[in-house]
Amino acid sequence: MQATDVAILRGAAVPTAAVGAVAIVLGGIFAGGSGALGALVGTVIVLVFFLVGQLVLGWVLHNNPQLALTVAMGLYLVKIGFLLVLLLLLAGTTAFNTKVFALAILACTLTWTASEVAVFSRTKMLIIEPGVTPPGFAPQPQPQAPGPGVAAAPSASTPAGPTTGETRPGGPA
Repeated sequence: MQATDVAILRGAAVPTAAVGAVAIVLGGIFAGGSGALGALVGTVIVLVFFLVGQLVLGWVLHNNPQLALTVAMGLYLVKIGFLLVLLLLLAGTTAFNTKVFALAILACTLTWTASEVAVFSRTKMLIIEPGVTPPGFAPQPQPQAPGPGVAAAPSASTPAGPTTGETRPGGPA
């Protein structure tokens, strides 16, 4: 796991867990034990969804960055689909307060997202890692400077021919 992954997980999971704890307390105060249980279940769902998604995406970014967007979209679709199935299964439950459950999910999701944006805005991530050659690319040799007393060969940017003030035989004077 790279340092940026740890910073993202720490920077997003800790505030989300804190908001979840507040939701559990508030759910217990306003809706009793069923409210506290609903907030606990909602908080755990959000933390598990986002933690697993971030760990998988971090692994893909480290091992095959070309697939990052595809995997991110796939993870999003899987999480939304799983959440839909979970909500349909829990729609008529009386085990916990579903309104507190929904509010806890909303609060924790917004907290995770805002915290992740804040961490990304403060984290300096290298797009190109110095000294790392991508697979399939050979390192290019660096041009060598001529030794002392040796004239440099003309480059593409230096015109080959007479310099200013010189005339060519048969050319304009």
